[in-house]
Amino acid sequence: MPELSHLNARGEAVMVDVTDKAATQRSAIAEGFVAMTAATLALVVGGTAKKGDVLATARIAGIMAAKRCHELIPLCHPLAITKATVDLAPETNPPGIRVRAEVKVSGQTGVEMEALAAVSVACLTVYDMLKAAEKGMTIGPIRLLEKVGGKSGTYRAAASSKVTPHG
Repeated sequence: MPELSHLNARGEAVMVDVTDKAATQRSAIAEGFVAMTAATLALVVGGTAKKGDVLATARIAGIMAAKRCHELIPLCHPLAITKATVDLAPETNPPGIRVRAEVKVSGQTGVEMEALAAVSVACLTVYDMLKAAEKGMTIGPIRLLEKVGGKSGTYRAAASSKVTPHG
């Protein structure tokens, strides 16, 4: 079993010491899905949701989450990320919004958590913007698609395991 880097010799949670690690180019891509009825999706596509532009609001919320991940996840390092994009795409079969985030940094630690936080908060924002129309929306699964850089190298999720809503 691999050693957990966020535990010290006594089993206590600690922030990983990256002092001696070289700064390298690192990136991560994550995705998630907000499943909803076709009628709720029509509000998004038609721009008639009561709270306003669902996709623009969720995009900005996701970017903000990537930038502030260290404030949300206790053992994450504050990072000067160099890129954070959040793309939201309406899908009709099944109806919902696919959310994808990409985060980059030149740093001593990776940005997987920043990408996952961006997707999570963007999905939550979609829910918040549409909950008056449909409280039964589901979120997930949310997963890491790819990470590049760092000691562990490159990771890519299997292409055949596209995120689909659960229900």
